[in-house]
Amino acid sequence: QVQLVESGGGLAQPGGSLRLSCVVSGFTLGNFAVSWFRQAPGKGREWVSGLDSTGTDATYADFVKERFTVSRDIAKNTVYLQMNGLKPEDTALYYCAKSKFSFYSGYYQPDYDFWGQGTQVTVSS
Repeated sequence: QVQLVESGGGLAQPGGSLRLSCVVSGFTLGNFAVSWFRQAPGKGREWVSGLDSTGTDATYADFVKERFTVSRDIAKNTVYLQMNGLKPEDTALYYCAKSKFSFYSGYYQPDYDFWGQGTQVTVSS
């Protein structure tokens, strides 16, 4: 049974940092890409970052480049999203999702077959 469980969200001040974790089970990170998405209140869900099955090809949406870093620990079955330089517009529910493919970690949501429940990130002073 495939599961993805996010954690690490919370309240951060502008300019602050948070690290999100996505613990996966039921599949091997070495076989499938995983991405992070987010959904702000009143907006659609948008792709944030992705990591391919080799763990070497990380991609980012323009609005988080140079601020967010995606990584993984295969031994812990965990994908991380390190978020630095947080802005109020980063406030959203953050989800991790399993791709159907090993290489694809982009924005096309039908290419993802399993999703976590999300973790809330709020950036406010």
